[in-house]
Amino acid sequence: MEAVKDWLSVRMVAEMPWLWAGLAAYAMATWTALEGIRLRAAGAMPAVTVREGRVLFWLMLGVGLLTVSLAQRWVRIGHGPFVNLFELLVSQLFSLGLVYAVVYWRFPQVRPTAVVVLPILWILGLWVLMLEPEAVPYPPTYYNDWLWAHVGFGKLFLGFALVGTGLAGLILARAHPRLEPWLRRLPPDEVLDNLAWRFMLLAFVFDSLMLIAGAVWAQDAWGRYWSWDALETSSFLTWLALGGALHARLAYRVPLRLGAAFIVTVFVLAFLTYFGTPFYSEAAHKGII
Repeated sequence: MEAVKDWLSVRMVAEMPWLWAGLAAYAMATWTALEGIRLRAAGAMPAVTVREGRVLFWLMLGVGLLTVSLAQRWVRIGHGPFVNLFELLVSQLFSLGLVYAVVYWRFPQVRPTAVVVLPILWILGLWVLMLEPEAVPYPPTYYNDWLWAHVGFGKLFLGFALVGTGLAGLILARAHPRLEPWLRRLPPDEVLDNLAWRFMLLAFVFDSLMLIAGAVWAQDAWGRYWSWDALETSSFLTWLALGGALHARLAYRVPLRLGAAFIVTVFVLAFLTYFGTPFYSEAAHKGII
């Protein structure tokens, strides 16, 4: 009985109900997007437009609820949400949702990617539900303004890479005979490809800025700009992969599906860098504690 009480005391901290509500809103956005694809396949375009508006509503509601959750946690523990894995995942759910919501609102051609992007967000959502929302001490090296720049640029990089991956995912999905009828009424692959690489170029810019800001922060925090620890090496390899993919796309006639596979590969590398490398890195710069 005491164990149950301890579990409930941890799970019912101030930010958790807001987190659950935010994830529920993301789930509603996901279901609405999938229904929109079904209606688009049936030729019900006016209904699809209404559905797209509802996706944006649920998405922005989820972002708003996660904002409250992060604010509640910040007040409760006294520091920003980027120390342990729980905080990292929640802050990424917030930032990825915000970036995608803005892009979804501004670029109508991106809206069908919700059927790819929102399930990816739910992978993070299910993961965070399995973690304990425990608080850990704030490292002294995190009291640095360059940390904010490093984290902010990183969130923009991953957000734009997620949009590009959503577009690439549609190109790859339409190549499958069973999925092609559902995606037949979407913009041509050439349009999706051109838009995807524009977002990946934006991602490359912010990835570069993230590495620069991180190096300056490392100099202030540990007295060196770069040490080739596991996380820094993985970040650099991701930057090389994205730069190489962009070079191949601009310099050669890369087939559309191969280009889409490049984009997905880069996103997987970035995902592993954010959420995989810190598990085995023993360096001071772990990304999470």
